Amino acid sequence: MPAKNSLDLDSDPRTMIGTRVFDAPRELVWQVWTDPKHLAQWWGPDGFTTTTSAYDARPGGIWRFVMRGPDGRDYQNRITFDEIVKPERIVYHHGGGDDVEPVQFKVTVTFEDVGGKTKLTMRGVFPSAAERDRVIKEYGADKGMEQTLARLDVYLNTTGS
Repeated sequence: MPAKNSLDLDSDPRTMIGTRVFDAPRELVWQVWTDPKHLAQWWGPDGFTTTTSAYDARPGGIWRFVMRGPDGRDYQNRITFDEIVKPERIVYHHGGGDDVEPVQFKVTVTFEDVGGKTKLTMRGVFPSAAERDRVIKEYGADKGMEQTLARLDVYLNTTGS
């Protein structure tokens, strides 16, 4: 299995699928994905920081956070959790409201145990191909997904398994 990111933009013009295999057990990957104190250490593209103001990881729960870019711009975000199946799957939708970035999509994150390592797949589905392309062009979402997964890898290597 590849050690680096795999990014699929070709399977479906409305989707963005990122995959990475981490040299860490699934329970640890799940823990650093579902605990805001860990998320603050790795969530977001290179140069971004993430500050969480609310985090409730249950169906219907909300994660409110601000991503601050390297240029000092703040990006308000709201994620609503649709499904939490520990330690296998998280389903959420992003957006909703005038107080967050104008980006709407649904994500399924799967955590697969592969012999003591973890294969993580993020599948983001946008309302249309045009909307996915806009988010890639305006926000660099494709590079952001790759960089976020790479930052998670670095963080997992520093937290120990």
